[in-house]
Amino acid sequence: MPETVLFWLALVTAVGYAGALLEIVPGGLSLRRLRDVEPVAPESAPPLSVVIAARDEERNIEEALASVLAQRYDPLEVIVVDDRSTDATGAILDRMAATSARLRVVHVSELPAGWLGKNHALHVGAAEARGEYLLFTDADVVLEPTTLARAVAYVRENRVDHLAAGPRVVMHSLLLRVFVVAFTLFFSIAFRPWRARDARSPAHIGIGAFNLLRTGAYRALGGHREIAMRPDDDIKLGKIVKKHGFRQDFVAGGEMVSVEWYATFGELVRGLMKNGFAGVDYRMSLVVGATVAQLLFCVFPWIAVFVTTGATQLLFGVAVLATFVMYAGAAREQRVSPLYGVSFPLTSLIFLYIVWRAALVTLANDGIDWRGTHYPLEELRANQV
Repeated sequence: MPETVLFWLALVTAVGYAGALLEIVPGGLSLRRLRDVEPVAPESAPPLSVVIAARDEERNIEEALASVLAQRYDPLEVIVVDDRSTDATGAILDRMAATSARLRVVHVSELPAGWLGKNHALHVGAAEARGEYLLFTDADVVLEPTTLARAVAYVRENRVDHLAAGPRVVMHSLLLRVFVVAFTLFFSIAFRPWRARDARSPAHIGIGAFNLLRTGAYRALGGHREIAMRPDDDIKLGKIVKKHGFRQDFVAGGEMVSVEWYATFGELVRGLMKNGFAGVDYRMSLVVGATVAQLLFCVFPWIAVFVTTGATQLLFGVAVLATFVMYAGAAREQRVSPLYGVSFPLTSLIFLYIVWRAALVTLANDGIDWRGTHYPLEELRANQV
């Protein structure tokens, strides 16, 4: 590559990373921590309904659900929708319901046309809810006992209709740890969750582990119907909340909310494949564009800093240093060593591998296969949000 081209690429890269650093650091510091919110007083707590979709979740459902049922919050109802499970999930849920007045189980045996299984299950569960607020969470999410009381206090104090909380992701291998931290960083750059509270900003946020909504706002959206065929339903729920003019916010919830995202790296790849192509609206042009950008700005600087000289090397060094600082912030949130930042180029390549594999497999299969159901690509593409 000509030296002049390298210099301008280094300049653009350094300026871009410096700008991202100046956005992410103050943005991240501005986020409220859910642990610092005083729980709502018991006598003023409004009715709250927790809605969980569960399909073949026998590995984690009992621990996660027990943490929800143990919440120091009343009045509380927990609605779990058993979405056509083929393992012991349904039996576990029925057993737990027999010993807890808080828990109701809805068994779904068929999936209507035009719906993803999880989205339909959440829609069905929400229709059964009687609470003033709805919490959508996943079947493998563990909550600290005061989580709901703190979250409700926050939404009332700040008069927001939708609150998303970022969880701590439990990771069992080095490769998972370094990837999840890098993924968190990419997510923060893409969605800028600290801007979600600004009604003038198009920034929006939604977290599958913790989406708390005022029930009236959710009903006004038409439930999950507008995002019926979106594999990325959590972030798209946040988008339609913002689009309809409701107030939204995001808090750091790592001490209150935790989730074992995936147990193995293979599970992670298979799990993210359902969203990999959806994240670029099933457009190969965006896959190619993202690939070029990732290689130029996330991988190449780490090579260039060793093979260039002078001002060009210095600028690439600035980009690498800025990456380290941003990675360190995400690593602290996930309780991971910031030194893993040296793996950033590798995790960028893994991310590209997942996106490309998702795109090619989706095109080859004319859709996605998720939890035992095939969803045609034409229907997925038609649900643009």
